[in-house]
Amino acid sequence: MKAKEIQDLINFISDTGLEEVNIETDQFKLKIKRSTNAQVTAALAPVAAAAIPAAPAPTNPQVATPTVSDLPADQGNLITIKSPMIGTFYRSSNPETPPFINVGDAVTVGKPVCIVEAMKLFNEIESEVSGKIVEVLVENAQPVEFDQPLFLVDPS
Repeated sequence: MKAKEIQDLINFISDTGLEEVNIETDQFKLKIKRSTNAQVTAALAPVAAAAIPAAPAPTNPQVATPTVSDLPADQGNLITIKSPMIGTFYRSSNPETPPFINVGDAVTVGKPVCIVEAMKLFNEIESEVSGKIVEVLVENAQPVEFDQPLFLVDPS
């Protein structure tokens, strides 16, 4: 690759909001990673087309919604996991597997919580907080915006 092509690629990545891109050929390896102070990180994880269909048919989404008794008394201490990009929210890696996390599950730093598909790339979103999932705020296969709240976590 020529320097101009690399610069064009960097500009394209900057415009799309992607955090990291890896390109590998027989002749070279190129890794471009943007450093941010975001609450949630996105690691590009292209998944085989057979693993996740491009447009999964919505089946009965099994989004667990907590009852009032499941919610902590003091909601002021809840931490929000937000979407680091615009895309489509998926709770599991494919329609046949269970969700990464459900309401009431413990989550630790670095644990995958969902996938956000952006521009045909499936980005595994990892938690940067530890605690208990209190609420899932988005339904499976729904579009999400940048910085949109996805989950509420009780850190205690």
